Amino acid sequence: MEPNAFETPGGVELTAVTAEEMRAVDRVATETVGLPLLSMMENAGRNLAGVVEKRREGRRVVVFAGGGGNGGGGLACARHLHNCGVPVAVVLDRDPASLSGATATQHRVLDAMEVPVRRADDDRDAGVVAVDALVGYGLTEALRGRAAELAVACNDAATVVSLDVPTGVNATTGEVPGPAVEADATLTLALPKTGLGPNAGDLLLGDIGIPAAVYEELDVQYRNPFEEYVVRIRRTEEG
Repeated sequence: MEPNAFETPGGVELTAVTAEEMRAVDRVATETVGLPLLSMMENAGRNLAGVVEKRREGRRVVVFAGGGGNGGGGLACARHLHNCGVPVAVVLDRDPASLSGATATQHRVLDAMEVPVRRADDDRDAGVVAVDALVGYGLTEALRGRAAELAVACNDAATVVSLDVPTGVNATTGEVPGPAVEADATLTLALPKTGLGPNAGDLLLGDIGIPAAVYEELDVQYRNPFEEYVVRIRRTEEG
């Protein structure tokens, strides 16, 4: 935990958390406070869609999604973009039949909407906006297999927006043990992560609805930064 490591342009200082600490935040939010995971995923996806819409400049969007919560946020983002008339496709790093929980729910909705969801990035177009929702703060080792291939494919896009942490980057240390996404912007969720560095591009913080009581329970120094659902952040001189 790094108190006062980041700040908003308005001077609100923010604690940066490690992957383990963020895991505890998610656990207390869902198990103690009762905030549904699907609700947090929805908020992440909606906010991510807003960030992408502001940056896409009329271009098509391809969402690269994994099977965890980060991927579920990407699928929700695709739905919100589609609902706004944005041309969007989804590339999954696995068979959709293997998805479970809230991420599987997001996929079922996309399937019902007939949003293209495929495993192969077979129509690469350097002019697209890539949304990186492959792996979030859970990375513990170098990317392998399909996730590694898709992380590299993200970097071919005109603009890359990552969700929470650029895929391939250790959220705690900032280390890059293998293939990784080089983001133009990163929408990190709830609190910034200690490992966010230059490869995250422009840093934004998204509100996913976690109440201050969760941070109080975990003794995390917290002051609400959200005048809007998404705010810009930067490292402080101390951070």
